[in-house]
Amino acid sequence: MNHEKVEKNISVMAILIVVVISIGGLVEIVPLMASSAATEPLEGIRPYPALQLAGRDVYVREGCYVCHSQQIRPFRSETERYGPYSVAGEFVYDRPFQFGSKRTGPDLARVGKRYSDEWHRIHFMNPRDVVPESNMPGYPWLADNEVDGELVANKMRALQMLGDPYSDEEIEAAAADVAGRTELDAIIAYLQNLGTARSAR
Repeated sequence: MNHEKVEKNISVMAILIVVVISIGGLVEIVPLMASSAATEPLEGIRPYPALQLAGRDVYVREGCYVCHSQQIRPFRSETERYGPYSVAGEFVYDRPFQFGSKRTGPDLARVGKRYSDEWHRIHFMNPRDVVPESNMPGYPWLADNEVDGELVANKMRALQMLGDPYSDEEIEAAAADVAGRTELDAIIAYLQNLGTARSAR
């Protein structure tokens, strides 16, 4: 049998596996690259302002994506709980995407404006003060760490080179926009923005 020859020859098997995976990848990726729905931002979607961009970096650094997804799937059970399902045009400025797959905590794709800034502040300091059954750890050090304005401006410059439509004026103003702000302020600003552009449509 021919398949027995392939299974016994590891080199041929490896080459065939690579070929099959490559074809499958191309079938999945190429149509998305040609689709404006996947590469163009939805109306109202803009790159993150300086403070929100800094907050997103804190979110990634602290591993929030490990317990919280940011992708509402197109199922009734999800849309009734979280809001409109996620579409690609919402995430064109996210590098890397924060979709996630595990939900130890709730999905955060539409959390923006659901709670006050003060609620978030208390929640980050000690989650059980607002959600008694929460198993989320506290992040009190975020209130002590100031945002590095130069780092934010440099990141905006790098994102501009990748195609994000930041103006030179926005980049120049970034350090001043985050001056005196803490990482806690930044992550709250980031969360308060999540899903608001789509929800307003």
